[in-house]
Amino acid sequence: MLTKEENQLITRTNAGTPMGELMRRYWVPALLSEEIPSPESPPVQVRILGEELVAFRDTNGRVGLLDEHCPHRGTSLIYRRNEQCGLRCIYHGWKMDVEGNVLDTPAEPASSTFAGRVRQNAYATHEVGGMIFAYLGPKEKQPLFPDYEWTRVPRSHCRVVKSLLECNYLQGLEGECDSSHLSFLHRVLDPNEHQLYKADTAPEYQTEDTDFGVRLVALRHLNERETYVRVTSFTMPLSCVLPVRGAVGGYDVHFYTPVDDTHSWRFDFAFKRDHPIEDREMNREGFVDANFRKVQNIDNHYLQDREKKRTENFTGLGPIFPVHDGCATETQGPLYDRRKEHLGVSDKAVIAVRRFMLDAIRAHQRGEHPPHVIVDPAANDLRHVDALARTIEGDDWRSAFPYLTRSAGTVPTAAV
Repeated sequence: MLTKEENQLITRTNAGTPMGELMRRYWVPALLSEEIPSPESPPVQVRILGEELVAFRDTNGRVGLLDEHCPHRGTSLIYRRNEQCGLRCIYHGWKMDVEGNVLDTPAEPASSTFAGRVRQNAYATHEVGGMIFAYLGPKEKQPLFPDYEWTRVPRSHCRVVKSLLECNYLQGLEGECDSSHLSFLHRVLDPNEHQLYKADTAPEYQTEDTDFGVRLVALRHLNERETYVRVTSFTMPLSCVLPVRGAVGGYDVHFYTPVDDTHSWRFDFAFKRDHPIEDREMNREGFVDANFRKVQNIDNHYLQDREKKRTENFTGLGPIFPVHDGCATETQGPLYDRRKEHLGVSDKAVIAVRRFMLDAIRAHQRGEHPPHVIVDPAANDLRHVDALARTIEGDDWRSAFPYLTRSAGTVPTAAV
């Protein structure tokens, strides 16, 4: 369990909090590209890390992310006109560009120099894989965008789905670090389906600290000579890289961006190395509504069908994994008090990730450079961030799945 102080340290992410200041040193997913699909499309509200922001795509296709409220009199910029390379406030016509420059103050005298002396807070953005990432930290400390393997593939080889998680970001993130729940929460009852997670419901855990976070290894001993090895990677500050059954040639990345201390955005991203994956795209219809809230949610008890618990799956919640995860984490409460928990051997990976994050927060408070904040181009080759799963002979997983450093120059192959 965590103490009250530790729980607050790791879960509070607003500006001025230790974790909030640390998270602002990283690029974090803010919204989907499709939310601002074309030049001069309507601006959208963005709520991340307790900040009230507005995102827009200007006439030239550049993405802007500004403080939501006009620097003149505070009117929300969501209602602005998106025109001629800027957002124009509907109250007095003030206009700002993607960099926060005030371009026009038409209610002021023609001789006014007001526009040149006022700026709107603007934040750096980076668009890749159907997502728009934001950097909300000090401009002079802006890092490089991490060069993960998935950032190099065409957009057609990616898919991403966004959903609202109605609880603190850490509850969702910790679920990704826990392989034992796969034997229960996501179990299907069809005898022809994958049986590996049923064969050993109490996996043995090993962890490795890395330059990007923590490598999490779950070992399921299937019989006297075979072990099913599943490797996931917690990546600072808020994502997990996951092997996906049947997804040879790629992997998933699940991001949990805090909206505030009691809500977060879950981004489910997948990619293929060698071919498009439109055939695997998750159909948003029936999963989330227009505001990205899950159709099966806590208010309707996730539409649980208890009869299907006998015939289809362990939960009776249907086939959509993020719904299962949402039920497990949202029903802990908006901000879980970890003093109440009782951790066991199956929680070893969760404990390792918490320890890594708490160490990183305290080191940042001491003025040390945060882990996985990349400023050197020579160090920005992150193909060694891996997600692997395979049945091996014996249990020597370190030989089968060695941790590859940047200098290794090769990418391991997943086989599920």
